[in-house]
Amino acid sequence: MTPRALIFDFDGVLIESEFAGNRHIAEYLTARGHPTTPEQAMARFMGLSGADFTGAIERWIGGPLPDDFAEARAAEDARVVAEGIDPVAGAVAFVRSLPPSLPRAIASSSRTAWIERHLRHIGLFEAFAPHLYSGREHVTRGKPAPDLYLHAAARLGVPIAACAIIEDSPIGATGAVASGAYVIGLCAATHCGVGHDEVLRAKGVQAIAHDFGEVARLLGLAD
Repeated sequence: MTPRALIFDFDGVLIESEFAGNRHIAEYLTARGHPTTPEQAMARFMGLSGADFTGAIERWIGGPLPDDFAEARAAEDARVVAEGIDPVAGAVAFVRSLPPSLPRAIASSSRTAWIERHLRHIGLFEAFAPHLYSGREHVTRGKPAPDLYLHAAARLGVPIAACAIIEDSPIGATGAVASGAYVIGLCAATHCGVGHDEVLRAKGVQAIAHDFGEVARLLGLAD
């Protein structure tokens, strides 16, 4: 497929934030008496935002969130924002290799302030601005609904069927497939363990890429 526009998820696609974030959640819940591994956290919470995210945690622990959950998450986010997060291998070079005329956007469950901070850290803010879209800020229904991808395509002025979406999470892939776009399941970040590609295939993605070189070939963008 040769797309007329690209829509990127952010965490786990462009930056290595998924494993670190879910490790923190797992450590926090375990310390509060709810044993959780990073792998369990990623399987249940990755790609969610807002009430969907907190609801998933409450179902997992069988009750309301601990009183200090929001404070603990805010402190961890502040630490990460201050330090920055490394890019996924090959992500920066891939984005910089894209034709300048090819529209692109980010459609993420994270807030736009988070997206902007880390895009600046890895040197890609100008490559995407102003097309940074958040499931918490720009649509009523975040992932796994398709609304955020449809919003991004509309803002780019390209029909969703002519867009390619790059997603790494099962929840994100569910919404991306439902949007009607061509969806590549990306398994390039460190949180993508053995079998992650099969999980994404089960969600209906049209292709799997284990690195950005494969993404470029799938999209007809390789040299």
